[in-house]
Amino acid sequence: MGIAVNLVTYLGGTLHLPSSTSANVVTDFMGTSFLLCLLGGFLADTFLGRYKTIAIFSIIQTLGTGTLALATKLPQLRPPPCHGSHTCKQANGFQMGILYIALYLIALGTGGLKSSVSGFGTDHTGTLMAVTVLVYIQDEVGRSWAYGICSVSMFVAVLIFLSGTKRYRYKKSLGSPIVQIFQVIVAAINKRKMKLPYNVELLYEDTPETSRIHHTDRFRFLDKAAIVGEGDLERNVGPAAAPNPWKLSPVTRVEEVKMMAALLPIWATTILFWTTYAQMMTFSVEQASTMERSVGGFQIPAGSLTVFFVAAILITLAVYDRLVMPLWKKWKGKPGFSSLQRIALGLALSTMGMASAAVAEVKRLEVARATGASATTGTLPVTVFILIPQFFLVGAGEAFIYTGQLDFFITQSPKGMKTMSTGLFLTTLSLGFFVSSLLVSVVKSVMGGSNGGQGWLADNINHGRLDCFYGLLAVLGVINFALYIVSAVWFKPRKSKPATLQMDTIVNGSSTAENKC
Repeated sequence: MGIAVNLVTYLGGTLHLPSSTSANVVTDFMGTSFLLCLLGGFLADTFLGRYKTIAIFSIIQTLGTGTLALATKLPQLRPPPCHGSHTCKQANGFQMGILYIALYLIALGTGGLKSSVSGFGTDHTGTLMAVTVLVYIQDEVGRSWAYGICSVSMFVAVLIFLSGTKRYRYKKSLGSPIVQIFQVIVAAINKRKMKLPYNVELLYEDTPETSRIHHTDRFRFLDKAAIVGEGDLERNVGPAAAPNPWKLSPVTRVEEVKMMAALLPIWATTILFWTTYAQMMTFSVEQASTMERSVGGFQIPAGSLTVFFVAAILITLAVYDRLVMPLWKKWKGKPGFSSLQRIALGLALSTMGMASAAVAEVKRLEVARATGASATTGTLPVTVFILIPQFFLVGAGEAFIYTGQLDFFITQSPKGMKTMSTGLFLTTLSLGFFVSSLLVSVVKSVMGGSNGGQGWLADNINHGRLDCFYGLLAVLGVINFALYIVSAVWFKPRKSKPATLQMDTIVNGSSTAENKC
């Protein structure tokens, strides 16, 4: 996190990349990190187990951070400093190649680790250190020192982890639910021309009575996977002989896949939140880097503005836990907002955050034009603290949507596919970052500027109209919120026996379901 939150200033200030390119490098890196969680989870579930997965991928991440420290230390791996405002030489292909190797080794390591070791509370405790101490070291001491600290920390962590090898309890890998989902889909496709029986009791079922899921009428096409065809009941050889799962699936397995499919509309409408979140680590940091950040004799690093983001999360969680939940229980008789309500709050707050960001950017650009600073890289005479509302609103939104998504996916997914629930959640983060990269590229192409202008996303943000980009995200947020409401109304939640996963549970300790990613 300490690498990602301040990376955009290194890309623009040291490697001399355009602002939009810098933003996309960061969001592609973060998106890949979360996407690779699926690979890590698959390997842990199917082949390696969690112990080997943690050991292997933590070593990979250590190599990545070490390579990044080296890339920022050696002058041969970065372009020469700027000489004047128009003679900045961008990093060449070789220099960018080394940087990409380092970043994507880190992404691969992160994916494998986060799939097996993750917790909302511990994530944000680490983030608080990253956006303060580590970012300060990057800006004031040197990036190679800061990244070296990351590398040494990872190396020490690996040693500590391995020291407990004999004390750990090991579980046998049971297979990935992703494979089980594909088995149902393949069987249904292969039997697409077959007609469903009038009586659902004729569909195949071999699940013990106590674990069965009753048949439902949604997604009837998938029911064809449970049609008993000629030769389907021929048993495979072995003591645990069973029909070929790629040809025939029991009704319970089909219903599990249906339940996962029913989550997809909610899943899709939460992606845009993480696109909004990505702006807090890219363009918002670039905004901060152009503004007055001094407090007394101390200058706040631009990347450290994210501390307000983390503070918003912690404050929101505390207020929700100590004030909102007791009042809500007295009024409604429930221990807190439902998962769908929390997701709705998160989406609404993030949209408000983008509207606030647009207003702040209008003010910043007015100052830039009034002082004639649009053609320079100097500090504008406007306080960076006007950016606090956007950090605070999106941070508060994350507090609600993070816990809401985890609660929703864990409680509404079938018991046999709990490991998929966190996987679905992590893909929303991944796709949110990739959507940000795509949106930046599209806007850069379509609104690239004419008549000598540089468009919305100029190489220097003082030349552009970042306020319009934020406004576009706010409008998309409103549309997405409407689609979410429709999806939430359509969704029929399961009645879970245990109490739902509350925000304080996730914050104060890693949830078991999340750790099973």
